[in-house]
Amino acid sequence: MRQIRRQLAIATAAVLLVLTGGCGPGTPERITLTIATFGEFGYDDLIPGYEFTHPGLTIRQVRTEQGGPYHQDLLDKLQKGGQLADVQAVEEGHLADVLAQSAKFADLAEVGPADVKPGRWLEWKYEAGRSKDGKLVGYGTDIGPLAMCYRKDLLEAAGLPTDPGSVKTMFATWDSFFTAGEKYVKRSHGKAWFDSAAQVFTAKVNQLPVGYLDREDRPTLETNTALRDAWNQVTAAVQQGQSAGLTAFAADGNNGLRTGAFATKVCPSWMLGVIEQQAGVGNAGKWALTDAFPDGGGNWGGSFLTVPASSPHQKEAAALAAWLTAPEQQLHAFRVSGNFPSQVDAFTSPDLLSEMNGYFGGALSGQVFVAQARKVGKPQYKGPGDGKIQETVIAPALKSVEQGADPAAVWQQVLIGVHRLVP
Repeated sequence: MRQIRRQLAIATAAVLLVLTGGCGPGTPERITLTIATFGEFGYDDLIPGYEFTHPGLTIRQVRTEQGGPYHQDLLDKLQKGGQLADVQAVEEGHLADVLAQSAKFADLAEVGPADVKPGRWLEWKYEAGRSKDGKLVGYGTDIGPLAMCYRKDLLEAAGLPTDPGSVKTMFATWDSFFTAGEKYVKRSHGKAWFDSAAQVFTAKVNQLPVGYLDREDRPTLETNTALRDAWNQVTAAVQQGQSAGLTAFAADGNNGLRTGAFATKVCPSWMLGVIEQQAGVGNAGKWALTDAFPDGGGNWGGSFLTVPASSPHQKEAAALAAWLTAPEQQLHAFRVSGNFPSQVDAFTSPDLLSEMNGYFGGALSGQVFVAQARKVGKPQYKGPGDGKIQETVIAPALKSVEQGADPAAVWQQVLIGVHRLVP
C-alpha cells in the first residue's frame, strides 16, 4: 500500500510543486540551505521542485534514520555548541527541550512569510510550537491522533465483537477497555490483551490535562492523582495477565506483531505503517481499525520544523519550512510516508478522506484520524526532561512490573528517579 502510494506521489510531484511552489524571482545570489530530518518526512520528492522554482537556491537534506540519536545530537549541539542546519526538525516528545532554549531559535512569526497564519494548523498543534515567551519556534508538520487497532481473528476466537462499530463499546473508556481485556485473557486461556504496559500508560498520560511536569517545570507525580490512578489501573491489568510484556519497536515487539502475541494496540496514525511493516503480509486483513479510543481522543507524536538563530539565511529557511508545512505539501508527504497532516485545509481534501487502507480490511483511515484529531483539546504541556522521564524512568519501571515486581514499591522508585532527573 505504501509503495503504491509513493509511486502515485512521485508521479504527481512535479505538478504539485508547480501549482503550489510559486514562480517568483527566487533568490538573487547562490544560497545553500540544509534541512535536518529523522526517519521519513516525505520530502525527497518535494525538495527538487522547490529548488526548480527558486533559482539560485540549493537545498541539502541531512536525514538520520533513528529519532533518538538525532535528537541527542541536536540537544548536545544546543548545549555545547555545534553547527546546526538551517531547518531542524524536532519531534514533539523532545520539543520541550527546544522551547526551553527559544533564544537559540528564530521567531517564525517574525521571519516567516507574512501570509502564514495560525489558522493554517489545528489550534492545539499551533500552540504546541510556541515557547513560554510567546515565540513561534516551530511550524507543525504531522500529528499522531489516537485510535485503536485490534486483531479481528483473535477477538472472534474469544467470542468478542469484531466489526469496527461493535467494538466501540469495548473501547469507550479505559474501564471498559480493561474489563474487556480481563474477559479476553480468561476466554483465550491466558493470551495477552495488549502488547506493552508502557505503550498503554503513555497513551493514557498523553490524554491528561497535566502530565509529568507543570508549567513551572516541577514534577507532578506526587500531586497529580490522575498519574497515580493511571499507574494503578495499568499495573492492575498487568497483574491480570493482560500485557504481553513486550517492548514496542524492539525485536520482541516486532515478533509479537508477526505472531499474534496480543489482540489490541493503541494506534496513533503513524502506527498503521509500523504494524503493516512488522506484522507482514501474512497478517493482512487480520488487523482492523476503529475511530474509538478510551475516554475520548488524544495525540501521540508529530513533529515541527524550526529555524535555529545561527542560520545565516533565516528568512529563506523559514520560507522553505513554511512551504513544506503547507497543506498541499503535507498531503503529499502523507501519500508518500503516511505522516498525518496537521493543517485544517488538509482535513477536507478528498484524497485524505477517501484514503483506504487495504491491510486493515479497507478501513477509511483518513476519515478515522480526521475524526480523532478533532477530538484533541489543548495540548498537554511537556516540560524539559519529559521525554527522558518516559524513556528512562517510566518505561523501565513498568517493565519491572511486567516481570513481577510490586507496583507500589516500583512507584516509589519512580518518584526517586524523576527527582534525580528533574530536581
